[in-house]
Amino acid sequence: MRTIKAISLLLTAVLMGAPSFSQSTENRPKKKIKALIVDGQNNHGHWPKITYMLKTRMEESGLFTVDVARSAYTWKGEEFLADYAIEGMAPTQALEKPKADPNFAPNFSKYDVVVCNFGWNAAPWPEKTKKNFEKFMKKGGGLVVFHAADNSFPEWEAYNQMIGLGGWGDRTEKDGPYVYYNDAGELIRDNSPGKAGSHGPQHEYQIQIRNFDHPITKGMPEKWLQTKDELYDHLRGPAEHMEILATAYSAKEYKGTGRHEPALMVLNYGKGRIFHNIMGHADYSVESVGFMTSMLRGAEWAATGKVTQKIPDNFPTAEKSSAVKFEK
Repeated sequence: MRTIKAISLLLTAVLMGAPSFSQSTENRPKKKIKALIVDGQNNHGHWPKITYMLKTRMEESGLFTVDVARSAYTWKGEEFLADYAIEGMAPTQALEKPKADPNFAPNFSKYDVVVCNFGWNAAPWPEKTKKNFEKFMKKGGGLVVFHAADNSFPEWEAYNQMIGLGGWGDRTEKDGPYVYYNDAGELIRDNSPGKAGSHGPQHEYQIQIRNFDHPITKGMPEKWLQTKDELYDHLRGPAEHMEILATAYSAKEYKGTGRHEPALMVLNYGKGRIFHNIMGHADYSVESVGFMTSMLRGAEWAATGKVTQKIPDNFPTAEKSSAVKFEK
């Protein structure tokens, strides 16, 4: 009896101490949000695992059902494709260079929100698919872009409008201003010539909330520490119908700008809602409780315009990052 009681107490302690992203049934919407993750080509090699991680965490929350649409030709990440395969997905072909998939045509109309996990140098989508996605967004669809997704599709005008700010891919002042906050807390739109997109070495950095009233950031501490990640700076773009929810200070000691760079943003495109998160470089970055909480809340907001999720107890503080090791 003592042994059984001891095991019971141990299991209770483990369960109580185990971080979770699932939601209580009292706050859970009756109808689940239909989400689609699109991926296939990304210079960040962890992308197949990150798609798997996002799908898992979103479904564990109890708020989402998640499908994945992958281009027939994949680029990078080949070593993760088998270990993090998505059940029911059609076979794909890994290539040494990005190649456009002429048959990539997800039925966006079936979903409430699309999560983009394409990255730098991804081959463009077919024109018909791009037009269908623009129509989906204009009619009120949701979009979540994170990290290298703001490197993608530099020549797609509507996509640049959706993401607000982007980097690399020959983006320059022609694509829009460099947007940041100065030390006085002023929002600067710098139209001077220059390339878009850079970052220093990976490190932990502070996220500073700029809007405490938005559903995504409401309840978050003023500052919290992101786990090891890349900090994007010098992002440029149309930056229209855009609000910056949070920034990250790009320290010069890490080859940064010495400025407060946009980290979390929301935008509108027609009736559509977009959540843009610069974080998420690798699997260890995605394990961050701050990152995943932002993504789950951002996806819910992009789909519905509101957030029902609570900030978890293990959310990071200004001095200490927080992560949940992903176990398949």
